[in-house]
Amino acid sequence: MPLTPEESKRYARHFTLPQVGREGQEKLKGSSILCIGAGGLGSPVALYLAAAGVGTIGIVDDDKVESSNLQRQIIHGESWIGKSKSDSAKARLLETNPHVNVVTYKEKFTSTNAIEIAKAYDVIIDGTDNFPTRYLSNDIAFLLKIPNIYGSIFQFEGQMSVFAPHLGGPCYRCMLPTPPDPGTVPT
Repeated sequence: MPLTPEESKRYARHFTLPQVGREGQEKLKGSSILCIGAGGLGSPVALYLAAAGVGTIGIVDDDKVESSNLQRQIIHGESWIGKSKSDSAKARLLETNPHVNVVTYKEKFTSTNAIEIAKAYDVIIDGTDNFPTRYLSNDIAFLLKIPNIYGSIFQFEGQMSVFAPHLGGPCYRCMLPTPPDPGTVPT
């Protein structure tokens, strides 16, 4: 997807990276990523995707911003307390980069809406803190044959994985076939 002169100026430093260049930046502009969650994990991910110039970023979050979120959910600010996390994220992403398209879904990612939401995206990033959503995002990515990236944090430890079984790798269920019983694993 061709870049405008303004975008070329914005991404000039990316052009100097042999791993990106103009062609890579144009691919980023033509890509779409769905972020499930605009909390502690989804916030920095979405900000960096927007700054990098990913063309379309979907944000799925039905929650509202609370003051206790602000120390770790860096996409939100004081003026958004009590308001939609999806709307807050969209406003901040467009402030970061007005050239990206941000689509919001002020709802939970559920088995009834997951395929309809995810089918428009090239990649799913699961930034949630619950196993039902983690397994659902895996299953949807598996069905749609798109990569599924997930991250998790517990206190000062974090992990992330990229699953792409359509490219010959494992999926999340390959590692953990069944979800843990409720209450047996901290969130």
